[in-house]
Amino acid sequence: MEKLKETCQTCGDEERISEEMEELLKTLPMEKLPEGIDLYFYEGHWYPSMFIHCIIPFQQQFKAQDTDLILVSFPKSGTTWLKALAFAIANLNNYPLNESPLLATNPHVLVPFLSDAFYGKNPFLKLEDFPSPRILATHVPHSALPTSIKDSDCRVVYLCRNPLDQFISFSHFACKLSNRPFDPSFIEESFDMFCRGVSAYGPFWDHVLEYWKASRERPGKVLFLKYEDMKEDPISHLKVLAKFMGLPFSVEEESQGVIEEVLKLCSFDNLKDLEVNKNEKNRMGHPYSVFFRKGEVGDWANYLTPSMVERMNKLMEEKFAGSGLDFKFS
Repeated sequence: MEKLKETCQTCGDEERISEEMEELLKTLPMEKLPEGIDLYFYEGHWYPSMFIHCIIPFQQQFKAQDTDLILVSFPKSGTTWLKALAFAIANLNNYPLNESPLLATNPHVLVPFLSDAFYGKNPFLKLEDFPSPRILATHVPHSALPTSIKDSDCRVVYLCRNPLDQFISFSHFACKLSNRPFDPSFIEESFDMFCRGVSAYGPFWDHVLEYWKASRERPGKVLFLKYEDMKEDPISHLKVLAKFMGLPFSVEEESQGVIEEVLKLCSFDNLKDLEVNKNEKNRMGHPYSVFFRKGEVGDWANYLTPSMVERMNKLMEEKFAGSGLDFKFS
């Protein structure tokens, strides 16, 4: 493993890296989710097979800039919404809201995942093409972030969601990515795996706690947001996000209703109904519509049994004890 990391740092030999990565994968624990996604366990976390190849090159080759804004989330925790909000805030002076690129381009294109820059031998994201300040995204745990991010003055925004809703949302999402119809029979096995920590970028609690602790230790550099709180009081949280980005809303903008206009532009219903998000696909051939299902708080109640909820509650009490972190489930 150390040999592979050294290769990534010094040689730049993509073919050799790929070959050694394949050898490494043979040594890693692997599990398959009932929804059809393979996961590999690497340095304490589970990574989807389609992205495991990106982890080491990302860690070794990404050079953060002090002006970067890195958006992080556990999958299906409001990622698309966060990307849209951050992009809208950053570009208020560049485009009138009624001409925003968000109206014609999916948020995942405007704020791309960093894994796209290290995707196998042919990355399709050229970081050098992005003008500063850059807004980029990842699902990678804090412990796996490149040193350049941790050591720079770039800002990190983390968005979390209660685990029950996240679990259900991801189950639907994984079925769509695997071209499988959603089957409720998957739920029991998937939930057991989730509770054992086996989920994309999981264990869930490790992922969340790492960023929670980082936000407490470096509040000026890491902002921790909760999806449920943002849904309940979007105006206050959008102001917090804008201020953290160094782009606070002016008194004039607030009086003119700019905050409300940004929220309307980036709302779930508005984004979902845009032509680009209804009918177009991404570079991997997945329709953008897969990123929009319900966006609700409490949808888990339609799928999980009381015993499942009880098991999760006990896990949460155990894993988050003493952290000061809690979640809203409805």
